[in-house]
Amino acid sequence: MDADRLIHTLIYAIVLPVVVVCLCFTFPLFLIVRCILAILSCRSSESLKGKVVLITGASSGIGEQVAYEYAKKGACLVIVARREEQLRKVAENARGLGSPDVVPVRADVSNADDCKRFVNEAINHFGRLDHLVNNAGILSFCSIEEVSQVTKFASVMDTNFWGNVYTTYFAIPHLKKTKGKIVVISSVSAHLYPPRLSFYAASKSALISFYETLRVELGPTVSVTIVTPGFIDTEMTQGKHLSRDGEFKVDGRVRQVLVQKLPMMSSRDCADAIVEAACRGDRYLTEPKWYKPLFMLKALCPELLEWYYTTFYFKSTRSNMDGYD
Repeated sequence: MDADRLIHTLIYAIVLPVVVVCLCFTFPLFLIVRCILAILSCRSSESLKGKVVLITGASSGIGEQVAYEYAKKGACLVIVARREEQLRKVAENARGLGSPDVVPVRADVSNADDCKRFVNEAINHFGRLDHLVNNAGILSFCSIEEVSQVTKFASVMDTNFWGNVYTTYFAIPHLKKTKGKIVVISSVSAHLYPPRLSFYAASKSALISFYETLRVELGPTVSVTIVTPGFIDTEMTQGKHLSRDGEFKVDGRVRQVLVQKLPMMSSRDCADAIVEAACRGDRYLTEPKWYKPLFMLKALCPELLEWYYTTFYFKSTRSNMDGYD
């Protein structure tokens, strides 16, 4: 064994027992502290009246419902999406629910110039920014072997990852002034890696890594809430996706195959939980909550989850999607 390998082996022999001992003695205390903090956070919630919230992907689904929940709490909104007509309807509804002022902005988050523009529009109109909700995203649904042209799937990362990064980058200076909050919508697929969602899961995993790092870089001035939704009733779970040929399609079979017989949460209930978590300053939120034990299963016994995917889930999706284009 050479000297370098010997050094790393010795470090491992020291680090492992130190970590085990620390966990044995500090973990129970850590749990007690977390419980106390959780109780205190439930009692204290940020008032949103007059606060300014920027929401991407706000024309439908979770983003639309998040806009309504913020509106009910009296927040001023800047809502962003590519579909201008639907965005204007959301703006009108949000005003009716109690938002003092709503600014709809047509933009594409995968374009850095667009992101800079709508952040500047928010500041020019309201003079401040308190919450940033990064929600815009697209779904891809196919296995790697079914892809006809892999370069077309770069758009998944462009929207789901870079669309968040661009917006956050331009918003950070303004969020620091207000000691604001960032809410990022990832996915349970970032932890569970279901078949046929490889590109989508990769983009959502990248979000978690990026914002976990950002939490340290910006803390405690700007707080970060990472949301990992499961099956929520949105356009995605209704079948809107990037298909194997790299084109957007809507196919009801995708909903049947993707969701199968699992229960879905309404986007309204999910949005309510997201806004409440943001107001409390929660670090993480998973909805529906029954996904959390599956994260533990993946961490402690990944072979079992892989066996399920291989034996049941992937075979089921393959047979149900026969003839799918």
